Amino acid sequence: MQIQVKKLEGSWDLGYALHKHTLTSTYLGDDEYGHPRFDTTRSEPGEALYQLKYRSDWDQVAPIAAQLQTTLLPLFEKVGLIIPMPASTIRARQPVDELAAELGRITGIPVFGNIVVKSPPPEGSPQLKNLHSREEKDAALQGRFSIIPSITNDGCWNALLLDDLFDTGATMDAVCKALRTYNKINRIYAASITWK
Repeated sequence: MQIQVKKLEGSWDLGYALHKHTLTSTYLGDDEYGHPRFDTTRSEPGEALYQLKYRSDWDQVAPIAAQLQTTLLPLFEKVGLIIPMPASTIRARQPVDELAAELGRITGIPVFGNIVVKSPPPEGSPQLKNLHSREEKDAALQGRFSIIPSITNDGCWNALLLDDLFDTGATMDAVCKALRTYNKINRIYAASITWK
């Protein structure tokens, strides 16, 4: 898989993504139903993620997780646990959860999928993806994440916060703020498959 690692800036201690999601996208006009069509070229990680999320190609999980293990994990100090970002869209199977589980399986690092809980948005509020400014997103996410203290052993652990597509970083920042209130979390590392 061809990658082009980028450092991600935010309230975490250190963060990286594997590659830009979309390399080129050319508008081709609308189809017979009035939907816009595009000729889109994605990076290899971007295409793998697209196939996983929108085509339910679960065979993409293993190669993406292997790439995360090879490329991004060595950039962080010892990771003690993996936390998948809470999903913004409800699906029967969550791609980020599957990626976290596979990364945990191949590295032996425990995965805590239920430490961070996202409360539903207030009724009638717009979807986060329909908000354009960072300020609007920060306001919409205020107080939406809480922690379920699930770590039972003693100590303080470096956490890897895993996401699929990094855009403004508003959601990851909000999750980091919540995680910083948990006394079992030491450093927080951010990893994303692609950035927008």
